[in-house]
Amino acid sequence: MGGKCPHRKVKKRRFSHKSARRTKFELKGDDAVYDHLKKPDSEKPALPIDEDLPGMGQYYCPHCDRYFANISVRDDHFKTKWHKKRVKMMLGPKPHTQLDADLAAGMGMPDNGPKLMS
Repeated sequence: MGGKCPHRKVKKRRFSHKSARRTKFELKGDDAVYDHLKKPDSEKPALPIDEDLPGMGQYYCPHCDRYFANISVRDDHFKTKWHKKRVKMMLGPKPHTQLDADLAAGMGMPDNGPKLMS
């Protein structure tokens, strides 16, 4: 009597679709979005029509790196707390990059001091 529940493995597999769905619409990293926003408007290309994206790729929020189905949904998004936090974060100091993380972990280029004449 007792023991493991026979349905335990099935329950774990049931939620695996969420991780697959998350990777479908991967977002750019904060540093890539920051660099894109700092470019002058003349260097930013117009949004091309793409049938695979929501709203044919025409309704885009550059701060959050998200596409929307229509203009009213995008305008509602502009009023959300999540969007306002992203805008505030992008106006602040430059986000950390992978190079910063590597240097902090001691994996960057070694600093051996000045070269000595031999």
